Amino acid sequence: MNKILKTIGKVSLIVIAGFVIGSCTSNPDSSGLEYMPDMYRSPAIEPYVDYGEVRGRYNIDFATNQSALTPPSNTIPFYGIDKENVMMMLPYNRLPSPAFASTHGLFGWNFTKSTELDYEYNLAASDVNPLKLTADNSEAMFLAGKNLYTANCLHCHGEKGDGNGPMVVSGAYSGAANLSALTIADGQMFYSIYYGKNMMGAHASLVNKKEIWTLVHYIRKFQNAEYGTFSADGIAAVVSKDTTKTVTAAVVTPKK
Repeated sequence: MNKILKTIGKVSLIVIAGFVIGSCTSNPDSSGLEYMPDMYRSPAIEPYVDYGEVRGRYNIDFATNQSALTPPSNTIPFYGIDKENVMMMLPYNRLPSPAFASTHGLFGWNFTKSTELDYEYNLAASDVNPLKLTADNSEAMFLAGKNLYTANCLHCHGEKGDGNGPMVVSGAYSGAANLSALTIADGQMFYSIYYGKNMMGAHASLVNKKEIWTLVHYIRKFQNAEYGTFSADGIAAVVSKDTTKTVTAAVVTPKK
């Protein structure tokens, strides 16, 4: 009996050792043999992944299908626990005009009850950029703004913000605003980027609120080269309201 138990024990040890050794690999990026893959990898659908091919297994029905679906209405992504950042990223409190459903493709959006086309746009003149520009963060802010501008704005508005981007110069598009000559308030610039304005379409699905406010800082640089520069004492050379002629929101009563 003892011999049988010893034999079983030895065999068990050999089997266990085989599993342990078999799970090892010389590839530092490999997790080795995964006995329970769901403990290592999330089974949830991930955005921007083509599930037509997963670990060598092919499913033509899933190939090239969109996995980054539109979130359910009124849901809010998790933006951490920093109060200022969370408040900034909450749903935008300004609403578009009902006319934007046909002019800017905002089908199914919530619209202002006012029949005045620029009612909410005028109110947005009082909105202040929540991203404070300081001597410590200005370089990083403008670098982030440049990257966002290059990806989303340069093709129409041009490298210098003069409205002569490649799309305009080629003749494929017209009506791009000269950003270097804008005389609107920060909040109105945000509103225009978020919902679109005149010939420009809405960018709310392309850049988030923090990114739009970053773009506002970057665009201000076109209008005044001294914007975002600071003295040795950390004093700003100019502030936003000195950079442009701030438009005061007109008092408009919504029509019922």
